[in-house]
Amino acid sequence: MNDKQYSMKESLLFTQRIGQLSKALWKSIEKDWQSWIKPYDLNINEHHILWIAYQLNGASISDVANFGVMHVSTAFNFSKKLEERGLLKFSKKENDKRNTYIYLTEKGESMFLNIMSEYNPNNSAAFSAALPIKELYGKFPEMIEMMTIVKHIYGDNFMEIFESSFTNIEESFTEVNGQLRPKDPVPVD
Repeated sequence: MNDKQYSMKESLLFTQRIGQLSKALWKSIEKDWQSWIKPYDLNINEHHILWIAYQLNGASISDVANFGVMHVSTAFNFSKKLEERGLLKFSKKENDKRNTYIYLTEKGESMFLNIMSEYNPNNSAAFSAALPIKELYGKFPEMIEMMTIVKHIYGDNFMEIFESSFTNIEESFTEVNGQLRPKDPVPVD
């Protein structure tokens, strides 16, 4: 890019600001996420894999790695641990023998849905911190600029999965007495 429309200082300041803000926000989100899933003896990667398997209903290990923003070996190793606990199953597709796909077992789906039903917005520092904006403007902060940055880093496919996962949540869950519930309840083992 020969015809720069930014200065070196501007570039450095932007990079450092987004880096520092992202790190601070992630630290808070990580703490809240770990607290949410702790009763299920899961770590964040394991919960994220269950989430992806639920949303995609058959995700390749590559899909899990890409959408979970983790190394393929991390996706595979944590998926294996979940399989050992009876929460995931591995399989190959008839038309795709090269890739390994993961699916939630009934036990895994039941656990995932229980975790979702126990979500409490009062335990999310990021959500609580956004409430003054919602109160002031009548809506939560827009994510479009951050999504555009992420799209340019990870590509269209990542964003398509990202959007479809939230569409799936909207379509799959309902709120009953202040708790999330699946629209089509799964029997508990």
